[in-house]
Amino acid sequence: MYFRLSGIPYGMMKVNIGDELTNPITGERGVVKVAPTDENGRLLVADLFVQPGGAVAGAHYHPAIEEAFTVVSGQVGFLVGDKKMIAPLGERIVVPVGVIHDWWNAGSEEAHVVVEVRPADRFMEMIANMFGLARDGKTNKKGMPNPLQLIVFGQEFQDVVIFTKPPRWVFKTMCILLGPLARVMGYRGSYPRYLSREEEGKQV
Repeated sequence: MYFRLSGIPYGMMKVNIGDELTNPITGERGVVKVAPTDENGRLLVADLFVQPGGAVAGAHYHPAIEEAFTVVSGQVGFLVGDKKMIAPLGERIVVPVGVIHDWWNAGSEEAHVVVEVRPADRFMEMIANMFGLARDGKTNKKGMPNPLQLIVFGQEFQDVVIFTKPPRWVFKTMCILLGPLARVMGYRGSYPRYLSREEEGKQV
C-alpha cells in the first residue's frame, strides 16, 4: 500500500482528501474523496479503481462497520449475504454490520467503484497493514498473509474485519497454538511503517 501522507504517528493515522492507496497484488487503487472527521461521523468515501482480475483479498464481514458500494463503470461482482450479482451501474449496494460479503472485477476493463465506510479510522489502519504486506511481497497471490502473520493480524483487527476462511473456530485454535510462536518470530498485527509515509512509495 502506498500512502501520500506526511508525519503520521502510529495509532493516529490522518487521512486527507486526495490521498492514494494502492495494492499491487489485488489490483486496487483508492483515492480519498471524503476523509473521516467527527463532523461527518468518521465517514470515509473513496474512488476505488480495480484492475481486470482484481478482487478483495477474501470473503469477510465487519463487526462494527457499515460499507456501501456504487459502481460507476465496469463490471463488478458482489456477494452480499447469500445474494450473488453483477452490480447495476449507479445502484448503491449497502453492506450492513456483520454481513458476509465479497467482491471482484468481473469484466475485462478497469472498474470504478465509489466506496463508503463508517466508522473508518480502524478500517484505514487495517487496510494500511494489509496493503503494506502485499507491497512488500508478504502475501499470497490473493493478497492474504501467511498463516503466522494472519494470526496476529486477525487478532489485532478482530474489531474491524473477520475473514470467513479459515473458519472462526479453526482460526481461534490457530491463535492458541501458534500465536505465541508468531510473536516470538517477530510477526506483529500492525506495523508503524505502514501507517506513515512521507511520499508515495517511500517508507518513513
